[in-house]
Amino acid sequence: MECISVFDMLKIGVGPSSSHTLGPWRAAERWIKELKDKKRFDKVEKITVDLYGSLSLTGKGHATDYAVILGLTGADPERIPVESINSIIDDVKTKNVIMFNNEKAIPFNFKTNIVFNRKFLPFHSNGMVFTALINGRNYKSTYYSIGGGFVVQEERKIAKANKIIFYCTFPYPIAYGDELLKFCHQLNLPISGVVLENEKSIREETSIDFELKRIWNTMLECMYVGCHTEGNLPGGLNVRRRAFDIHKNLIGDNTYQNPQEWLKTIRTTEVKFRQILKWVSCFALAVNEVNASLGRVVTAPTNGSAGVIPAVLMYYLVIENHDADFEHIKKFLLVAGEIGSIFKKGATISAAMGGCQAEIGVSSAMAAGALCELLGGTPEQVLVAAEIAMEHHLGLTCDPIGGLVQIPCIERNSMGAIKAINAAELALDTDPKNVKVPLDKVVNTMWETAKDMNTKYKETSEGGLAVGVHLTDC
Repeated sequence: MECISVFDMLKIGVGPSSSHTLGPWRAAERWIKELKDKKRFDKVEKITVDLYGSLSLTGKGHATDYAVILGLTGADPERIPVESINSIIDDVKTKNVIMFNNEKAIPFNFKTNIVFNRKFLPFHSNGMVFTALINGRNYKSTYYSIGGGFVVQEERKIAKANKIIFYCTFPYPIAYGDELLKFCHQLNLPISGVVLENEKSIREETSIDFELKRIWNTMLECMYVGCHTEGNLPGGLNVRRRAFDIHKNLIGDNTYQNPQEWLKTIRTTEVKFRQILKWVSCFALAVNEVNASLGRVVTAPTNGSAGVIPAVLMYYLVIENHDADFEHIKKFLLVAGEIGSIFKKGATISAAMGGCQAEIGVSSAMAAGALCELLGGTPEQVLVAAEIAMEHHLGLTCDPIGGLVQIPCIERNSMGAIKAINAAELALDTDPKNVKVPLDKVVNTMWETAKDMNTKYKETSEGGLAVGVHLTDC
């Protein structure tokens, strides 16, 4: 069984896509390490990167070529100043040279050294091959970006296909919802408590708290930036940022100096039902507008669905519980991460494999379950909330116009967040003994639906809105 930490499910990175941006970026980093481990790095004379399948079909809209270059330069997606990204790319384009791992200059043509191949590699829709020319010989390494920023090499995929077991070192290994409930009962702990025990087996609790605070602060900063940035998004669709206008109408004349003061200020605003809907939508839109403009976000569980979890958590902090503190945030993120890992193990979190049900659907399920625990739900009700949220995203396709993570992706985050809140409330009023569809069944159904879904609806921009609405219409 695969061990997946909350910090695997919630990763800080740069938009617009976890599978098409963060994944290739991380793959380039891993390739550099591979070359160094094999004592080949210093001998590299030329670099070529081939992108396949979905990475090729929507790669330019997802900035996959930018991500590959940034990874090859050794830049860290968690810490790179996002305002420097364009200057790094422009430097490579104009000089036709890349500073490989920021160590050695290698000739590199932006247009010819990154090759977009429409065909699909056999193991996953998001395949890429890195080639190093050394002494006249090509050395190739194949990587797959499998969603959520996760990257595997071909031998790992072969091992999985052959059912080679990778043993989990967590004291309470969990692949299914039923197993999670078993440990909750065995330890007499809520879901967040069980997840924390697993996390404590691999790092100190002080480290867990530090990283969770860093994740939350990144989410909060992302919402803050999105709500205070006006104008159109890059990419050619000329999509106007909406979070700025919605936020301006909601916040009124209130003043504040930083994201923390902003959160406290929102607590003083009017909270009728319509305003609550607008605030939640505003938070979600803000995150994904930042994501669409190569901003820093938290993959949760993907970049395309990064707005759902922060929007729902912010809802809890500014609407439901004004006395909430870090302990509430910690529990929310722990539960969300565990639910996401169950979907990753049992199905997929990659839109290229399962359509948007694998991204917005999973993020909505993660947020619904996490909110349910904070609102007093039992472990059984938490899983009911996650199941309800996913059940009503089944079959959702991925058909981004122009291959950009903008339409319909940004709006879908606000819809996923609202559904998550509704699912949590429904679960709180549900006796789990009366539930007909357990979480494990809906995970399996999502995976079966993903396998049956036509490829053109899996992040290829070859079906649905992507062909029904032309760029000229925008």
